[in-house]
Amino acid sequence: MQFKYSDGGRKDSGFSGYKKSDCVVRAIAIASGKPYKEVYESLEQRNQEYADNGWGRVAKALRKKGSAPSRGNFKKIYHEYIQSIGFEWISCMGIGTGCKVHLKASELPMGNLIARVSKHLVAIIDGVMHDTHDCSRAETRCVYGYYKVKA
Repeated sequence: MQFKYSDGGRKDSGFSGYKKSDCVVRAIAIASGKPYKEVYESLEQRNQEYADNGWGRVAKALRKKGSAPSRGNFKKIYHEYIQSIGFEWISCMGIGTGCKVHLKASELPMGNLIARVSKHLVAIIDGVMHDTHDCSRAETRCVYGYYKVKA
């Protein structure tokens, strides 16, 4: 899979100090074409709302660490946001099925995708990985699933 360096507009949005834990914001901004700052602020608002009104492990963790997406993101929150902006989830793996799809251009469809791999989200546009580093592990990294634009 080809790799193209992209910070998703992070530096241009004034978030140049954030280097860790922003893969969710970065991947969504790249794949959706939305400005990094808009995605960041939307996720921050959703995090804060969940911290204020939610219960359980995720709400408790958000209250403790704060709602800033630069401190990490929870699937429970980003999943709903990605779907709300016109993407659908396609699962590539089930319990006990093993890895069937890898971070490899020939195993993923064309178009704008947000692939979920272990502890990371990455934008893939027409078979090209857009990220701050090549996270494919020489095309052996397993893809749990991906978001693609609804048809």
